[in-house]
Amino acid sequence: MFLSQLTLTDGTRAVAARTDGAAHLVPGATSTRDLALAAIAAGRGLAAEVAARGRGDAVDLAEALDQGRLLVPLDHDDPAHLHLTGTGLTHLGSASTRDAMHQSAVETLTDSMKMFRMGLEGGKPDQGRIGAQPEWFYKGNGHAAVAPGAPLTSPGFALDAGEEPEIAGLYIIAPDGRPFRLGFALANEFSDHVTERGNYLWLAHSKLRVASFGPELRVGELPADLCGTSRLVRDGAVIWEKPFLSGEANMSHSLANLEHHHFKYDLFRRPGDVHVHFFGTATLSFADGITTRDGDSFQIECPDFGLPLVNPLTQCPADATPVAVAAL
Repeated sequence: MFLSQLTLTDGTRAVAARTDGAAHLVPGATSTRDLALAAIAAGRGLAAEVAARGRGDAVDLAEALDQGRLLVPLDHDDPAHLHLTGTGLTHLGSASTRDAMHQSAVETLTDSMKMFRMGLEGGKPDQGRIGAQPEWFYKGNGHAAVAPGAPLTSPGFALDAGEEPEIAGLYIIAPDGRPFRLGFALANEFSDHVTERGNYLWLAHSKLRVASFGPELRVGELPADLCGTSRLVRDGAVIWEKPFLSGEANMSHSLANLEHHHFKYDLFRRPGDVHVHFFGTATLSFADGITTRDGDSFQIECPDFGLPLVNPLTQCPADATPVAVAAL
């Protein structure tokens, strides 16, 4: 089952479900978050909650996407209660890309490679055990969540504006503080790779950018072996294209281990909050020497996730004026 959020032609919000190629509205649902909370209260899964509500009117998701009416598939009424976070160096092959960015003549083993090896050796522990801690980063809150089809805006101080095609886990915290995973979505974990390359301690700065995910939320478990395509389109022509792999068969960490090391913090188990956690990638156009430009289009697709995730790039002009803080 796939879920999506959209604005109807009359301006109201709705949730759509797709199970057999045809999508229909979910009666009584205006947000995926409320639908999930209702499922938790009823003691049943998300798919069962949707089934219990019956089928509403048919909806054309491709048309809604073309018209700019599809939203991210999970959000929060208060954007401050949606957390965008992620983990890096989680995929087989991801270390070589990062290592090439950070390697120097005097280093024989970078911190990036050390972190990756920790994941290889202890990222998939036996059931019931805690594995190696992954790299973790913060991207922002719901104000940084960009709808499918909407522009990914790069700030004027950025040195790069590059895509990161990956899978994100979508979660909600129950009233009793338990995290529940609703499912997974395609994601573009938009980053500044030139800033990161300058010094790996600037990773935190490089990740404080907007991101997009969706258009559809895949309910249920993640297939172990996923293959999608990431491409960059400029002036109507594809200038770069490459497959990307995900799923646990292509990862150095298990999903359970990554989830534990995020939700072990009380801060991330606040009732009602929503979390979008990016699981990482090993495929970047930046690694192939591509420099993006204003107006480029990022296109990420995978047959297992329904509609493709497409976002144009908007680059803000550089501004050398420092931010002034006023004293009260």
